[in-house]
Amino acid sequence: MNTLTDLPDLDHRHALFLDFDGTLAPLQDDASTVKLPDGIAEELTRLKDALGGALIIISGRDVRDLSSRVPNTLWRAGTHGLEICAPGESPEDTRSAAPATLTALAETAIAGLDHVHAETKGEVIAFHYRLNPEAAPTLQARLEAGLANIDGYKLQAGKMIFEAKPAGANKGKAVEKLLVLAALEDRMPVMVGDDTTDEDAFDVVNRLGGVSIKVGKGETRATYRLEGPEAVADWIKRQGRK
Repeated sequence: MNTLTDLPDLDHRHALFLDFDGTLAPLQDDASTVKLPDGIAEELTRLKDALGGALIIISGRDVRDLSSRVPNTLWRAGTHGLEICAPGESPEDTRSAAPATLTALAETAIAGLDHVHAETKGEVIAFHYRLNPEAAPTLQARLEAGLANIDGYKLQAGKMIFEAKPAGANKGKAVEKLLVLAALEDRMPVMVGDDTTDEDAFDVVNRLGGVSIKVGKGETRATYRLEGPEAVADWIKRQGRK
């Protein structure tokens, strides 16, 4: 595993994909309070210009939520790539809905579990248990049992979160799609992320001969590692000023 001093310097040959929560912005107990650290929005804009526009924020957040937290001059991919906004483009007012069976499951899955809540993100529903970690086994068992009866959906675990999502909600598929959509097929992809959902993107980037960077501790298939969002910020600042 490589470290900060080994990380490659970015230039016009690269296309940079950045996760939001836990990568650009430190995690918080209340996800609604997460925001970019001071000055990072400007650094992202500077780096985007240096890369000829080849900078994409890719997140599990709804693209409307994501767009309220990062500059709209960037490419933004929400709900793991199900919704994409080009630079300067505003998200649509309406969004696809989760199936009624999943909405019903969300209510029963969290019933009686204190400080556990479900967040609907279009076709994806996220279940947050950061304030009650002991609820995880019960919540997981309920969700797995319920999703067994919902075609096309699977459960993915993250940092104090479970997400019920369709197969198409996959950051690896999102990277492949965005390389084409943003006309970046000739670029070397670079993916930076901190959670299990980012591993799909790491797999694709590794297969394409790119650079995969894990943020924080934990097992990973990435080939580089940064300690946390502060280290990511330092790296971004260094790149944007080259």
